[in-house]
Amino acid sequence: MPAEAGTEQIAERPATARVFFALWPPVALAEQLAETARAAAGQFGGRPTRQETIHLTLAFLGEVDASRLPEIVRVARHIEGPDFDLQIDHLAFWAHKRLLWAGCSAVPPALRQLVEALQRNLAQAGYPPDSGGHGFTPHLSLLRRVPVASAQPAVSPLAALTMPAWSCRRFVLVRSQGSSLGSDYRIIDEFPLGRRD
Repeated sequence: MPAEAGTEQIAERPATARVFFALWPPVALAEQLAETARAAAGQFGGRPTRQETIHLTLAFLGEVDASRLPEIVRVARHIEGPDFDLQIDHLAFWAHKRLLWAGCSAVPPALRQLVEALQRNLAQAGYPPDSGGHGFTPHLSLLRRVPVASAQPAVSPLAALTMPAWSCRRFVLVRSQGSSLGSDYRIIDEFPLGRRD
């Protein structure tokens, strides 16, 4: 009888990657948003988002088989859409997530079209994004674990933001990995918006 007979074989699990598609702000805008996050943390408490991790999620895939990342990149390469400008102009607070975020009062149609195309193409390829059961609300997380009692009544006086216009000319695929500071993000690939000659 072979030595391994009767011994349970333990199958190795494939390596996974936690990934999402996002818009990544230019450095000047990220600096201003990080400063807003630090100021809000001083006022409300909570944990400010680090400047290098500020982003606007378009489609969150979660854990995927790492060997299939090239396929996900190919799906994104087929997404076409116009570039657009985004004006980040207000703060809002989600009490259920204890999250203070920055967003835009007017969502450009091109942004909605980009998100819809991504979600549709990814789902057709077998990678349905996780929307968390909610519709798409473009936002950049600034402050997490905010004590609800301190933020709820006080956000409205801070609601208006003055930020430079954000020219969105590309979107990116990002890998998230845990670290002692929270999540670290690495851009895997980027995809241009606008005309492709």
